[in-house]
Amino acid sequence: MKKGLENGEKWIIVYKHKYSAKPDDFYSSPEDLTVSKGQEVEPGSVVKYFTVVWCKASKKKHKKWEGDAVLIVNGKSLTLKDLEGKDIGRGTGYKFKELEKIEEGHTMMIGGKEIEVMGSISPDDFSSGRCFQLGGGGPAISSSSQAAKKCFSNPLKSVYKPSSKENRQNSFQNCKPRHDPCAPNSLVMPRPDKNHQWMFNKNCCPVVDVVIDPHLAYYLRPHQKEGIIFLYECMMGMRVNGRCGAILADEMGLGKTLQCISLLWTLQCQGPYGGKPIIKKTLIVTPGSLVNNWRREFQKWLGSERIKIFTVDQDHKVEEFIKSPLYSVLIISYEMLLRSLDQIKNIKFDLLICDEGHRLKNSAIKTTTALISLACEKRIILTGTPVQNDLQEFFALIDFVNPGILGSLSSFRKIYEEPIIISRQPSASKEEKELGEKRASELVCFTGLFFLRRTQEVINKYLPPKIENVVFCRPGALQLELYQKLLNSQAVRFCLQGSLENSPHLICIGALKKLCNHPCLLFNSIKEKECSSTWDENEESSLYEGLLNVFPADYNPLMFTEKESGKLQVLTKLLAVIHELRPTERVVLVSNYTQTLNILQEVCKRHGYACTRLDGQTPVSQRQQIVDGFNSKYSSDFIFLLSSKAGGVGLNLIGGSHLILYDIDWNPATDIQAMSRVWRDGQKHPVHIYRLLTTGTIEEKIYQRQISKQGLSGAVVDLAKTSEHIQFSVEELKNLFTLHESSHCVTHDLLDCDCAGERDHTGDSLEKFPVSRNCQLGPHHKKSDSLKPLSMSQLKQWKHFSGDHLNLKDPFLDRIRENVSFFFQNITNQNTAAL
Repeated sequence: MKKGLENGEKWIIVYKHKYSAKPDDFYSSPEDLTVSKGQEVEPGSVVKYFTVVWCKASKKKHKKWEGDAVLIVNGKSLTLKDLEGKDIGRGTGYKFKELEKIEEGHTMMIGGKEIEVMGSISPDDFSSGRCFQLGGGGPAISSSSQAAKKCFSNPLKSVYKPSSKENRQNSFQNCKPRHDPCAPNSLVMPRPDKNHQWMFNKNCCPVVDVVIDPHLAYYLRPHQKEGIIFLYECMMGMRVNGRCGAILADEMGLGKTLQCISLLWTLQCQGPYGGKPIIKKTLIVTPGSLVNNWRREFQKWLGSERIKIFTVDQDHKVEEFIKSPLYSVLIISYEMLLRSLDQIKNIKFDLLICDEGHRLKNSAIKTTTALISLACEKRIILTGTPVQNDLQEFFALIDFVNPGILGSLSSFRKIYEEPIIISRQPSASKEEKELGEKRASELVCFTGLFFLRRTQEVINKYLPPKIENVVFCRPGALQLELYQKLLNSQAVRFCLQGSLENSPHLICIGALKKLCNHPCLLFNSIKEKECSSTWDENEESSLYEGLLNVFPADYNPLMFTEKESGKLQVLTKLLAVIHELRPTERVVLVSNYTQTLNILQEVCKRHGYACTRLDGQTPVSQRQQIVDGFNSKYSSDFIFLLSSKAGGVGLNLIGGSHLILYDIDWNPATDIQAMSRVWRDGQKHPVHIYRLLTTGTIEEKIYQRQISKQGLSGAVVDLAKTSEHIQFSVEELKNLFTLHESSHCVTHDLLDCDCAGERDHTGDSLEKFPVSRNCQLGPHHKKSDSLKPLSMSQLKQWKHFSGDHLNLKDPFLDRIRENVSFFFQNITNQNTAAL
């Protein structure tokens, strides 16, 4: 291959083991071909693709080529694209005979540029984007001075250098695996291949097996072993030549921390070449609430003698870590990292682990910039959050762990983001859809080399049964009257007039959600606005006009009653039956709002239930202690009150086996994350989950929107949006601002189900679509063109019960049915243990 293709060739080599060009001819018929947007295939023509080098037209005999490009020959027209996908030249009117003779070494003029053909490109390589620059190689042709700026750096260079020739000889003589690779249940890392040895074993050290410590391997689940091998190969540069970054995006509860500890301990003690360790110091950056959790995990798996861990907090500064040679692992929060960045930059870290790393999706924020500035090649991002809809955020995460591997942001947008987004528009042409599908598929395949995500399904067989219940609660009389008044208010009418620019629809939605929790949450606001002397249809005050008269004259929000809220009535009865039938089991009670938690805490006090609480006001330093206390078998607390936002990361609440989600969030990830706190590795009891919804109200509409969002098979699901960012049409607002008093369950009505809630009902056998795939960037599945049939088909497979059902086998549901209009129930792992 000539010099002009060095960088392009490097990118294709990366794919050589995974992708191979088809042996058939590099030509394609128009109907089988996909081309870029705005480029039409001329009738009867054959489109060809070539790699070329180009320069500005001149009469010089010895050309100085300026870069690589892709030449597209379509009939009599030529298009020249640079390796970022931009058009840099066009030409028309060429003779067919001239274009048919194009082959390697052929030169010609196009758009004021002279080109030399270097080789052919298959249509598949063009449509997938593989022919464009990938891997951040920079300009295709660089001078020797430019190349000299960055010397070769061996990513596997040992942190331990022999002090003398004698030490080196001794180390060679004593080379043997640290642990027996032939022992039963041993976990042996893959050996480097010949190419890897040629590149990274310059001293010809003997190759030895790297074996995971048997003490750790004994406890590893199969998926954790696979994850450790994946991380090991990434850190050693075995998966992508010369790249040492990885993203482990397993769902919560799959043991990402243990996988990283196993990898870290292995690399710190072993290596494939002469047994020399690969790393010496590791930096772990994590949310403040998880710093102590990491410390405890190290203590749990490795003890305090094998490895020395230093955690940074208000009393322990980075300077102490620098002064002591004993510590090999530094654990620090993202906030403390920014404060101590100058000191940390002076420490040579060989491995960087970023827990909850999805916060690095914005490359412009200080935290990301600070971490990028650290001179550490081996980088791991841990996140339980699926890949987001914004491909630029995905690019930022990939570019952090493997800088430049996807090229520049502008080239990524041109080659991948724009075709993918265009292909998913309703107006996209067949060619645009095919091109977008291929680009998305190629992106998934390539990033899959260093991006791994598994769902909780991999450990379901190890967990006890999970009984999920969606409980539709009849609203109280006061709630109904207030709800109708709110829907007839000036503010709601203004929202439905057509213009949403200055519409108070978010205020109206918030008021309805509060009312569904309990009327007392609105009382103080209503009274304050009612006393206002001025009214404006665009102001919040118009929403509450006349509502104060609905409340009793002597109403006191501090003396609220359970009968005023349908959900609170159900909750009170549910807690009572759990306490009666399962006195040794505990409950996690979750809400999105601090004010609602105050009400729930008062309910616990009235009924004598011992409880503990964790919300946004709980000091970070105390959170893990509260969690550990609740999980202890000696805990006296019956209820754990949890703010879903405060419990957003890393909280393991296996001390509770009943979880009640009192209210619902627009973001399904928030609710899913909260519900996953109890059903995870280590749970001993069958888990009961209850989602409380007020029948016929906005809460049902939010739930319907949630299940549609979760059921997007093959689509890119943005789980990061909150209600402040959700966009509504007027039709959607009309649907939200409607009260369905006559329906027992609007959601069940939408199913077109004939069971009428009178029997255990399992819908027709339908294919089960996964909530998430290994990567959310994959192309759309053609089986599902509509969101509603998919999500509703999943829900139709659940059991359906009317509140009037006379034969409820679940003792907990049977006790609360008086205040319930409908139930949905789904049981996972039903046969693993008795319910």
